Amino acid sequence: MADEVHSSPGLRADARNNRARILAAALDVFVELGPSAPLEEISRRAGTGIATLYRRFPTRSALMTAVVLGALTRTIDEARAARESESSAFEALRRYMHRALEIRAAAVIPALLGQVPLDDPEMRQVRTRGAAAVQSLVDAAHAEGSLRTEVTSGDIGMLIVRLARPLPGAFDRDLDNALAHRHLDLLIEGLVIDAHVIDRDHAAAGPALTLADLDRRRRRSR
Repeated sequence: MADEVHSSPGLRADARNNRARILAAALDVFVELGPSAPLEEISRRAGTGIATLYRRFPTRSALMTAVVLGALTRTIDEARAARESESSAFEALRRYMHRALEIRAAAVIPALLGQVPLDDPEMRQVRTRGAAAVQSLVDAAHAEGSLRTEVTSGDIGMLIVRLARPLPGAFDRDLDNALAHRHLDLLIEGLVIDAHVIDRDHAAAGPALTLADLDRRRRRSR
């Protein structure tokens, strides 16, 4: 499964391209239509035949799992790239949040809850790596003194989840995406420390939970 999830180095270039198109189309279709979405619609958007889809992903479950693992792996790559590319820890966090919104892992996972084995060893390993990557960005921004001290990695993750889901109503994809990034920028301004604007004596309401805390709560509530 590991090769299937990310780079698939053993595949020919055309097979890799077909696979990438199927996964990209599947992510969008599952977000829009849910886990029972027609696989024919996925193959149509991918520009491949349904037989090609089944060759790569013999079951719906295999396709859904590959979509989630692939999206999570890409977010980990983006966290690493943000750390390496930005001189400011806060700007690295900002860049990561926008890229994570584009990847839509935070949209497809809620859409497929109950259908994808989030607690199997491979999935848990990738999710643990992802949580650690976000925690590293948050820790660096705290150490820099640019991120409000009460902001946790769980806050960052849940903000992205709340913005990633498509807006209800007849919004086209481009407008929905543009609004999500606008609203993310507005929220990010509330994360930064500014002594002239922020009342430091006013703590944020609700529990301060990391991504690991949120995962434990999720498993206990099942």
